Amino acid sequence: MPDRNIVVLTAPSGAGKTTIAHRVMEAMPTMQFSVSATTRSPRPDETDGEDYHFLTPEEFQARIEAGDLLEYEEVYPDQFYGTLRSEVENRSEDGPVLLDIDVNGALNVKRSFGDEALVLFIAPPSLDELKRRL
Repeated sequence: MPDRNIVVLTAPSGAGKTTIAHRVMEAMPTMQFSVSATTRSPRPDETDGEDYHFLTPEEFQARIEAGDLLEYEEVYPDQFYGTLRSEVENRSEDGPVLLDIDVNGALNVKRSFGDEALVLFIAPPSLDELKRRL
């Protein structure tokens, strides 16, 4: 069985993947969390490189063109979010890396890393519960 240094948690919004990601990080201190990139402005309590990699739209586009984005999405007009290939590769050199991303992004990561990536889909308890959470 191949080494699986990349663990991807994916789920519909409201299913609890971020809560699970936090619990995994607490239980496994050697696991590293992949920090996503975004073009949105940082909030007052956010730190570049810890909460997100804050990029200008031009920097984000340059990363796309250079092939450094494993996956990305325009969530709001002119606000992009994505996973940097360099972030995942650099962090995976030191041990397992955890990604918390949407389903389409998870499929792109799996295509890029093959058997090295373990993708876990988190299903909500029920559709009624998912609606309640949203």
